[in-house]
Amino acid sequence: MAYVERIREARPKMSKSFVRLADFVLDSYIQAALMTATELAHEVDVDAATVVRFAQSLGYTGFPKLQDEIKERVRKELLLRPAQAADRNTLPGIVDATLQRLSQSIEQTRRLLDANAVEDLVNRIGNARRIIVLPESPARGAAYNLVNLLEQGGFLVTTAQNGVNDLARIVSTSTSQDLLLAIDVAGQAPFIARALSEAAQRGIQTATIAGAASLQSAQQADVVLAAQSQPDLGTGVVVVDAVVYTLAETLRWQFPDRFEGANEAIEAMYARIQVGS
Repeated sequence: MAYVERIREARPKMSKSFVRLADFVLDSYIQAALMTATELAHEVDVDAATVVRFAQSLGYTGFPKLQDEIKERVRKELLLRPAQAADRNTLPGIVDATLQRLSQSIEQTRRLLDANAVEDLVNRIGNARRIIVLPESPARGAAYNLVNLLEQGGFLVTTAQNGVNDLARIVSTSTSQDLLLAIDVAGQAPFIARALSEAAQRGIQTATIAGAASLQSAQQADVVLAAQSQPDLGTGVVVVDAVVYTLAETLRWQFPDRFEGANEAIEAMYARIQVGS
């Protein structure tokens, strides 16, 4: 059994110190391969003896034996895998080609995303009485992440369903102080664009984070953060996720006071709910 499987099997019963070591070895194994036991102990704030006991608890005689296995993994990934990936008819080749396409699409978005539009949307979010997120089905994940972040910042935010009844209710009850924010990857929900059009006629602020500038939802919005059109839906989802993440980080930067202490407050409430008060 490899060290990764050993850690995952043993982790549920580990002490807090062992968990910190386990997580570091899983997440930062390249660094762990180059560290002494003392350096690793310092990195995760335990003593060197704990590192030795951690390795022994996994069935190794000591940290050097565990580290030998980690080094072998690093050697394979840095030396052997690139050679295998050169052949596009292999599994490593498919993985490498896919990640390269995603990387190129995100790099393209980085170069072409309109920073002025990002600033405009951030300011509108900051001034809005209420933000209503209108996500197309493939954008549900991105919408959840954005709503979660806005809630942490104390913004009044809600998510609409794609059904006509819900969209009609939202447009009918919104005011010029509200912001309707569509997240649209591929234009699969035409009712969203129509809802934005109706909202604009009523003087309601509208914005769209779009997988392409040609989408109808982008044509109807006051502010548009548009990625470049992608050859497939999967890549479009990833790119829109990247745009939403960029917006989220910009909101954190623009409104640091609103987000200060949010994670700590959520963790404290989680502990209270989990164990009871």
